[in-house]
Amino acid sequence: MSLITCLLMPITIIAALLLDQWLGEPRRWHPLVGFGNIANWLENHSNLAFNALSAHAVAGRLMGLLAWLVLLIPLVALAYWLTHLHRYLLWGWYSDVLLNCLMLYFAIGASSLKHHALRIYQALLSKDLAAARLAVGMIVSRDTQALEEKEIATATVESVLENGNDAVFGAMFWFILFGGAGAVMFRLANTLDAMWGYRTPRFVYFGWAAARIDDLLNLIPARLTALSYALCGSTRTSLRCWLRQAGTWYSPNAGPVMAAGAGALNVQLGGAAPYHGEVKLRPALGAGDSVEANHILSAVGLVQHSMVLWCAVISALYLAWWAHLA
Repeated sequence: MSLITCLLMPITIIAALLLDQWLGEPRRWHPLVGFGNIANWLENHSNLAFNALSAHAVAGRLMGLLAWLVLLIPLVALAYWLTHLHRYLLWGWYSDVLLNCLMLYFAIGASSLKHHALRIYQALLSKDLAAARLAVGMIVSRDTQALEEKEIATATVESVLENGNDAVFGAMFWFILFGGAGAVMFRLANTLDAMWGYRTPRFVYFGWAAARIDDLLNLIPARLTALSYALCGSTRTSLRCWLRQAGTWYSPNAGPVMAAGAGALNVQLGGAAPYHGEVKLRPALGAGDSVEANHILSAVGLVQHSMVLWCAVISALYLAWWAHLA
């Protein structure tokens, strides 16, 4: 096996990350936007249209699972077929690399995450709370209309840390295992969790499958993300917070990511936050200072440093594999 062939995986990942850095997310006809519109239509017709049935625990969960399967199976199968065109056409292996790279590019959102975070940071720097509230409302699910500066900064740091896994490292993990189809599967499943995975009367049963499947898909990536944050920040504090605090959080995967991230940044996250008209008292995560606007930049930097770490480790592992085969 040649060195170039062995390094196709890390080369493809790095190329997709560079594309995301240079181009950002597509401003028009983004595949995830179209997918979200279809998911909304299907949910309206399979959940709300059968409200009495979907309010029943078993029926509602089965309906949600069926909707999940209907949305993902055709698209993941299409992604798999497209990334294996070189087996049937005379394009050569480079068509496989190109299509895999494009699918990973569409599945990750590192540039978009950075853009939104910096937009909030600039608004806070300008003391424009109205603009900051509007911007943070685009990346968090909590009520943002009355948030103050520290609350906005805290919400932003939490979102950056959690979405570092959801929008970057989770997709990279499943891409390594299953190529472009794996990245597409993860991002679509994560999108449905973000849309349906709420314990509200509307989604408590219908969104159960989306939430549980997303938990399963994130089981390993979330812990690798937490480890990356620890290695790229205050390692001892991060590992201590991960060990002691992750289990107190209501999400089995967000807990390790946010606890390790907060410890890596030496800040305190969690606490009271407004959701759906009620104040939710959340466990404390991290250690050290309360969050300030400048910690938004630190959180973005932590995610970017972790991306570099992932690329370096993946490249080193494939180089070691090549050396072993040679």
